[in-house]
Amino acid sequence: MKRITTALAAALCALAATAQKTYNLSLEESIAIARKESYSMQSLELDAIIATNNLRAAKGQVRTNVSMNFTLPQYTQTMSEYEDEAGNLSFYSVKRLFASSDLTITQPLPTAGRIYVTSGLSGTNNYNSELRTATLRTRLGISQPIDALYGYNSVSSALKRAKLDYERSMKSIKREDLDLIYQVSASYYRLLSQEKGAEIARMNLDRQSEAYEISKNKYAAGLIREVEALQMEVDMAEARNSYDLAIQELASSRNSFKQLIGLEMNAAVNLRTDLHYKSVEVNEDKAVATAVEKRLEMRERDIQVELQKLSLKQQRAQRLPKISLEAYLERTGVNKSPEDIQTPYDKTMADIWNNIQERPADYSIGMRMSVPILDWGTNKSNVRSAEARLRQAELTKTEERRQIETEVKNLVASVRSSLSRLQLLEKNVAVAEKSFSITLQRFSDGDIDSQALALERNRLNLAQKSHLEAFITYQLGLSDLMRKTFYDFLNDRPIE
Repeated sequence: MKRITTALAAALCALAATAQKTYNLSLEESIAIARKESYSMQSLELDAIIATNNLRAAKGQVRTNVSMNFTLPQYTQTMSEYEDEAGNLSFYSVKRLFASSDLTITQPLPTAGRIYVTSGLSGTNNYNSELRTATLRTRLGISQPIDALYGYNSVSSALKRAKLDYERSMKSIKREDLDLIYQVSASYYRLLSQEKGAEIARMNLDRQSEAYEISKNKYAAGLIREVEALQMEVDMAEARNSYDLAIQELASSRNSFKQLIGLEMNAAVNLRTDLHYKSVEVNEDKAVATAVEKRLEMRERDIQVELQKLSLKQQRAQRLPKISLEAYLERTGVNKSPEDIQTPYDKTMADIWNNIQERPADYSIGMRMSVPILDWGTNKSNVRSAEARLRQAELTKTEERRQIETEVKNLVASVRSSLSRLQLLEKNVAVAEKSFSITLQRFSDGDIDSQALALERNRLNLAQKSHLEAFITYQLGLSDLMRKTFYDFLNDRPIE
């Protein structure tokens, strides 16, 4: 029974190991997965769909639209009264069946007016008199607000606002994409830091274990005092504790990384990145110029200025005379006299068509005007407020440019500084490793005590950790510079 249980447990473990998917990821592969699987990117894709459809809807408002209305057969039965000359009242039932349909084609104009054609047919069957009446009407008309030609054009302004909102949404999505790249990079290098930190802790444990074995043998041979041997044992216990803590932190960082890029939590993740790096010389003038040109904040300020100009124009137009032109040409046909309800519909339509040809066309043309006279300075105050908001938007744009220039210059300086520090610490690690190797040999030979060895070991640990931190700082600095300038200086290419 015990053998069966053991075999079953082994089979379950093998099945779990098979089900667990393993990812060996580089930074670029991690970013690619995040763009496809992460919550933030899926949300960004939906934002893009919303912005695209909002623009399509705005464009659709200035295109030809067609609508058709029906009054499906509507039967009405009511009581009506009749009073004769003697004042006697009588009541009788009124029974009618009414139906109608009309088709309207409207073409909005860039001048905020519209041209339209509407045609409709209606008919009523009166069951009291057993008679039918029918009407066919077609109208061609135009409606044009004249003040839109010299004042505020609501159609062109609405379309311009929609285009600006679309542009802002698209640029915002691109910025969010670069932010996602930075977030993935930060999480990736944080996990890399924990992995390398665990490796450093393990190497430190190995070195301390070797030193402990040497001290134990030297103590057994009577070459060192007991207190030194005990101290080496304590140092090894601390090294083991540091390694265990590093393993716990590594597991936590790995889970956070998998959650960010959208991987299942039971997946195994290994990073395929060493500490090699590419020295990048960043041109400060180019970085600043690219940031000012491509940064969303600058374009947002431009858009805000343009929107404020539209608002100012709209407010000023409130005091202008409102003039509109209305004109139409209409042909109408009716059956000249009510026909029997049993009359075929084709005969009714023929009578209507004949009547259209005989009846002269109806037409109308006219203008309406509305002139503001007294508003107690309300509009003037609103115009001044709009002018102040416009100046405020222009000032904000100027200040935003200065902030971006300062931010990018400081970031370029930071990247340069981190590169210099990384190159220096890279040499420092090589020197520390060589020095520790010599010190360990001297301790083995009995030339120095355990305290000197511990100092040299701590120096090596510090050098390795400082080099790792400098490497991550440099890589994240380049990633941060890319998202804040829309230019990839590592590969020398713009971000479109």
